[in-house]
Amino acid sequence: MSKTSRTAIVNPDRCKPEICSQECRRVCPVVKMGKRCIVVTKKIAMLSETLCIGCGICPGKCPFKAITIINLPSDLDEKLIYRYGRNAFKLHRLPTPRPGQILGLLGQNGIGKSTALRIMAGKLVPNFGNFKEESDWEDVCEYFRGSELQAYFKKVVEQSIVVRTKPQYVDVIPKKIPGSVGNVLMKLHSKPLPIVKDIIAKLDLVHLLKRKIKLLSGGELQRFACALSMVQTGTMYMFDEPSSYLDVKQRLTVARMIRDMIVGDHEVYSIVVEHDLAILDYLSDFVCVLYGTPGVYGVITFPFNVRDGINVFLAGFIQTENMRFRDYAISFKMTTDTDEEEGEASDVIREQEYPDMRIDRDEFHLTVEAGKFRDSEIVVLIGENGMGKTTLIRALAGMKGLDPKELDSDDLVDMPSLSVSMKPQKLSPSFEGTVEQLLKKRIRPALSHAQFQTDVFKPMNMDVLMDRTVTELSGGELQRVAIVMALGKPADVYLLDEPSAYLDAEQRMITAKVIKRFILHSKKTAFVVEHDFLMSTYLADRVIIYSGEPGVKCTAHAPQGLVAGMNTFLKSLDVTFRRDPTNFRPRINKFLSQKDKEQKATGDFFFEEK
Repeated sequence: MSKTSRTAIVNPDRCKPEICSQECRRVCPVVKMGKRCIVVTKKIAMLSETLCIGCGICPGKCPFKAITIINLPSDLDEKLIYRYGRNAFKLHRLPTPRPGQILGLLGQNGIGKSTALRIMAGKLVPNFGNFKEESDWEDVCEYFRGSELQAYFKKVVEQSIVVRTKPQYVDVIPKKIPGSVGNVLMKLHSKPLPIVKDIIAKLDLVHLLKRKIKLLSGGELQRFACALSMVQTGTMYMFDEPSSYLDVKQRLTVARMIRDMIVGDHEVYSIVVEHDLAILDYLSDFVCVLYGTPGVYGVITFPFNVRDGINVFLAGFIQTENMRFRDYAISFKMTTDTDEEEGEASDVIREQEYPDMRIDRDEFHLTVEAGKFRDSEIVVLIGENGMGKTTLIRALAGMKGLDPKELDSDDLVDMPSLSVSMKPQKLSPSFEGTVEQLLKKRIRPALSHAQFQTDVFKPMNMDVLMDRTVTELSGGELQRVAIVMALGKPADVYLLDEPSAYLDAEQRMITAKVIKRFILHSKKTAFVVEHDFLMSTYLADRVIIYSGEPGVKCTAHAPQGLVAGMNTFLKSLDVTFRRDPTNFRPRINKFLSQKDKEQKATGDFFFEEK
């Protein structure tokens, strides 16, 4: 039996000793014996990991769920890289980048990816758990002596590592970088001008060069942030979530550009954090998986090849370490046209339809072909940004936000009079109060429904957010609350616009499973706008494919089967997908690889295993 060591974490944002009754100290059996296992100050409770016996009483009694006590294998203590302080987050091990290759980091939010990036960038010196004394880079080089990281950190000590970072949150860029897109790129670039112009053209920034950075949309900001890193010379490129806000085509473009810039250049390192598993698979040469408990501890695995690393993450089990970090595996099963026909034969399914529509907004023209939708069905809208996916969602919601003059009234006579519930694309919290107060105000009946609790509330882990102030939630937490609110409202049709935004890879899979189960059990219909390819293919029973010129003139075609629709869409992108034999997840074929050529020759762009 392996030995374990105690880890006690106190969340400073949740610990509120000034308004609680210090239940943790009062119920602790070690404190009752006269030992100082828990000491409570005016600001925070402090726990002794040495004296703690792991009884688990204080975490359950804390009214604000601020305390976490876990047992970790003692050999992980030997691999402790950084700890922020007493009863604070711990990071074990570091990723191992290799020159000329791209290392992908895959794991939940809050388990050490940002900490690892700061260390690899030379901005944070590992303290190996000794947070009371400062370490220096010479100690770090000695610690990693004989490993691949020794050579890397030696370059950090010599200051020969020039780091270029694409930050996770591009929304803050306008506050830090004033001016227009073109002026900033021309001022900061250090690569030859022809290369800079090529980067600007491929990232579709030419028409934005004169635009002020503060006026850019989310997708435009993301492309600008990627360009800003790419136009500067460096020896370590870090891209933190480069696919956020981008559509499928833009994500593939960015991934190809990063690979072209890094792969084969043995003077350059690169680390990419990405939650879109299809893009991470396509982009990376090898992967380090992070597991642990968010805000408590994180462990970085040794490098895997890309396929094995992503499959380890989905399986929740690391065979090489005999470590299970999730009690269930994630698998992908596609819906086929045959499945649909069998479903129709076995059940009486109510069918609704929406009519042909024409929507004109300024210089943008959207034509919507009439379509049908059924109970217990999810229809996913797929297309580039600027093609009118959100516009169609809003039209189905009753033309909310659209001027009636923009719609042909003759085409709206037969619109089905169904109740709808909508989760918008952009979330702007203004509710002054806690999550619990908001949910009880908006969806009180659903909260008391056992099926809703089982299918939605508990899987979305809402318990830990109930006492949080809505305006202080992070993007991912706010997204989870918005999804729960949308599903908690009684409706015939649920409209969900980009439910994966701000969520990490695991939360995306959980959310997809929640939506799928809820729609199936409630016998309702959902229309979903989604750019994450794995989430789209997992959710979709049928798809609406868009064609045309973004921002000018587009057509939303009638819903069609998943395989046929994806085949049409991927053919327009000149991209092929295969399926992993282990968990059936879609994998992007490397461009012009043997598999890519074979599938293009047969017309199977979205390959369906028989």
